[in-house]
Amino acid sequence: MRHVIALDVGGTGMKAALVGAGGELLHQARRSTGRERGPDAVVDGILDFAAELRAYGTEHLGAPALAAGVAVPGIVDEERGVAAYSANLGWRDLPLRGLLTDRLGGVPVALGHDVRTGGLAEGRIGAGKGADRFLFVPLGTGIAGAIGIAGRVESGAHGFAGEIGHIVVRPGGTPCPCGQRGCLERYASAAAVSEAWASVTGNPEADAADCAKAVDGGDPKAREVWQHAVDALADGLVTALTLLDPRTLIIGGGLAEAGQTLFAPLREAVRRRVTFQKLPTIVPAALGDTAGCLGAGLLAWDLLDKTDGTEATS
Repeated sequence: MRHVIALDVGGTGMKAALVGAGGELLHQARRSTGRERGPDAVVDGILDFAAELRAYGTEHLGAPALAAGVAVPGIVDEERGVAAYSANLGWRDLPLRGLLTDRLGGVPVALGHDVRTGGLAEGRIGAGKGADRFLFVPLGTGIAGAIGIAGRVESGAHGFAGEIGHIVVRPGGTPCPCGQRGCLERYASAAAVSEAWASVTGNPEADAADCAKAVDGGDPKAREVWQHAVDALADGLVTALTLLDPRTLIIGGGLAEAGQTLFAPLREAVRRRVTFQKLPTIVPAALGDTAGCLGAGLLAWDLLDKTDGTEATS
């Protein structure tokens, strides 16, 4: 059976799959990155994992993988196939595409940024399916974004496109590690909500999920914390939709797990802010933590389309 290898490398763990031509997950596996053993061990782990997946496909699916796609965090030079920088994984200017190509016997390898890769999957086969223009915004430890245009995701001239978390929504506000003050992710990420709710409750273990439950329970302090985050998020999103005019706005990540507790006030807050802009459809992400793997698989199939002219769905 025709298939590709897909790897989604996170800060602490790796998710992998063998992906069929129709986007189906034929085999899935997970393991730790082993980052506590240093960046060289992380790279060795990625290469070993990919080789094991290739062997599995040969044995169980009747043939080795035709290509591979890998999604990694940090700064990614997709054209050169270089993982330029990752603070969490400790690497700099890592020629990961070349290393994987060598380890996998010369098959073509696509390298992508984790958020943009997840956004590709959400836009093409997930919550944004059928939309010619979309913006994918996962709300996690930070806030990132993926700009979808006609079935692909825009990486920008230098690989920084979509960094909506560093739009300044509160000038002169909370310092951000990026060097600015008042960045969106300092107010509306899951981490920011967790920090604010922990401060209000005096419980360092309290997090955004606890805050959402308290909102549902009618706690006025929780509602204040939550609305503060929603208002900041709406300010950032309206800036983005003014620039990009997406048809669909896909919200994912940990904060989106609150469901209508987030989406009902967020849709209303965005609606109140738009003037001449067209209001996009605002929907939750559909693929969960499989988005990165599915997106990496799509990158691999797209690469085959470019290199051999075959149709990915044949």
